[in-house]
Amino acid sequence: MTPGALGEVLGLPPIPRGTWAGEALYVSPAALRRGEDPEETAGRLRGLPGIAAVRVRPGGFLEIVVAVPGELVTEIGAVPPPATSAAGDVAGSPWEDLPRTWANPGFVVRYAHARAVAVQRWAAELGVGGDFRPELLEGREDRAVLRLLAEVHGRRVSRDPGWAAYAEQLALAYHDAFEGAAALPSGDEEPSEPHAARVRLARAVRDVLAEALAALGETAPDRL
Repeated sequence: MTPGALGEVLGLPPIPRGTWAGEALYVSPAALRRGEDPEETAGRLRGLPGIAAVRVRPGGFLEIVVAVPGELVTEIGAVPPPATSAAGDVAGSPWEDLPRTWANPGFVVRYAHARAVAVQRWAAELGVGGDFRPELLEGREDRAVLRLLAEVHGRRVSRDPGWAAYAEQLALAYHDAFEGAAALPSGDEEPSEPHAARVRLARAVRDVLAEALAALGETAPDRL
């Protein structure tokens, strides 16, 4: 169950909560907003494929746990047109180009995009491919990236999406994943299904960072 599909069922995007280290948790006020009995709504959700658990909080909010959080990357693709103001202006970038060091959040974001692009290029050269198995994105670093990717639907419809701060968080999580959860084989290692899953995760990061940068008036760099 992806956040987009879950949002269609609920009538509004679900809100990811927690770290996702143990469970991929969303919270939703959908039942209250629609004037429904939260227990009845929870019962309907429990019967849907891809739902691991549904709990009703005091006050009527729903806690929804999805079984395979990695599925969400399948609904992240091409970059939508950048957000514009009432005057038609794209939001301005908050970052400077220099210095190109880890102390500059703009560099951190741009470098994360360039790394995610490079992973696609290197994966093709090394023969990493095959069917995408989202259930293999279960490592700590993988889940941290997925947790942030799960926010993109809500940010797209928000009046104040906070693209800059979001891009910084996603970039940092992706750098950790790049270093700690390899998407590419090393040495004599053969390409594997976990590699292919992480290459697909990198592609989702690439697309979301490009979207965020476009909303901030920047063209996402392929190389730095």
